[in-house]
Amino acid sequence: MSETTERLAEVEDRIAQAARASGRTPDAVKLVAVAKTATESTLLEAWEAGQRHFGHNRIQVMKPHVLSLPQAQWHFLGPLQRNKALEALQMASFIHSIGTTRIVKRLEFLLSKSPEIEVSLLAQVNLTPEDGRFGCTENDLPGLLEQICAIPGVSCEGLMTMGPHGATESTLHSHFAKLRNLGKECSKNGQLPTHFELSMGMTEDYSIAIEEGATLVRVGRAIFPVPKEKS
Repeated sequence: MSETTERLAEVEDRIAQAARASGRTPDAVKLVAVAKTATESTLLEAWEAGQRHFGHNRIQVMKPHVLSLPQAQWHFLGPLQRNKALEALQMASFIHSIGTTRIVKRLEFLLSKSPEIEVSLLAQVNLTPEDGRFGCTENDLPGLLEQICAIPGVSCEGLMTMGPHGATESTLHSHFAKLRNLGKECSKNGQLPTHFELSMGMTEDYSIAIEEGATLVRVGRAIFPVPKEKS
């Protein structure tokens, strides 16, 4: 068994434990293996071990990995620039980072030209605006969802957020619970599906996110460690 396979199994075990702790089955949570530090060989090892969902934060780094593993489900996770939007649509099955009306307008234009493209969109919400992270505010979310839902043939499948830097476990629980409650409110208002996605939790905090209802967790370094520099 390779190191990548062992690491992947450890993460899957922690996901299963956290899911059961929250009264759910392990298959209620999808693992998105963030491939920022993956090599082509470790990426293929993860695929051969059964991992099917992979993610990237940057289009230019994502591209060669998609070419080497086109059969995977690819997720784009980083802030989406207008000039990279078409490439994201062509490569990704999921885009987690829809955070501005400007990018929604760009996607609407591109999808009108290429209606055959199928993509799931998630609205990124910044619940702690003071930290300067990307994403719409809680107050701006209804307007953003309304604009996404206005794109023909497209719906917003759920919400995404990032945990605050250096937060305590208690703060993280509150943070992720807040996104879950936002999702419930938006679903009740008809702006999200009944069974909406919650993309929250990364390497440092995914167990807590799962306990608070995450359906998608984004884990990178725990699976693909930073490659050692050659001496």
